[in-house]
Amino acid sequence: MDDVKIVELFWDRSEDAIRYADEKYGKYCYYIAYNILYSNLDAEECVNDTYLHAWSSIPPKRPEHLSTYLGKITRNLALNKYDKKNAMKRKNENQLIFDEVEEFMTSPSDKCAPVDEILLRDAINSFLEGLSPETRIIFVRRYWYCSSIKDIAADYSISEGTVKSSLSRTRKHFREHLLKEGIDL
Repeated sequence: MDDVKIVELFWDRSEDAIRYADEKYGKYCYYIAYNILYSNLDAEECVNDTYLHAWSSIPPKRPEHLSTYLGKITRNLALNKYDKKNAMKRKNENQLIFDEVEEFMTSPSDKCAPVDEILLRDAINSFLEGLSPETRIIFVRRYWYCSSIKDIAADYSISEGTVKSSLSRTRKHFREHLLKEGIDL
């Protein structure tokens, strides 16, 4: 079933919306949650909570890209669960990811104005569009999907060193791009 029909089912308050959304995007959402939480049970819980949040927010929202909408909900839920579970614990793979981009991130208590969020979103999109496909995939896999360097290297048949150096260069260019766009996080 296509996304428009699934969103219409949400709008009509049909429980089939959840079933079809899970059939189409359940594995995708699970992948996102698992890469953040490294727990089958927690990932499954996040996926279920994703559908609850989608049910509560559609309507009034009508997402254009259901996969992105569900993925963002899943990622935010997983990150919140991660923060709760790992407060004051030793660093793991995800904390290392966050440390890599810490210089670009505001603190969780900082809130951007809606206009700032739009400018930031547009700056990120233009940055990603300017990357080569391979570099963009590596960057997004690491910082959106929280994939490990080892997994990225294995999936694309490149060395871990190549992944690390690509990420390092891309982070530097990202920082320069944000500053050029007038965004200083």
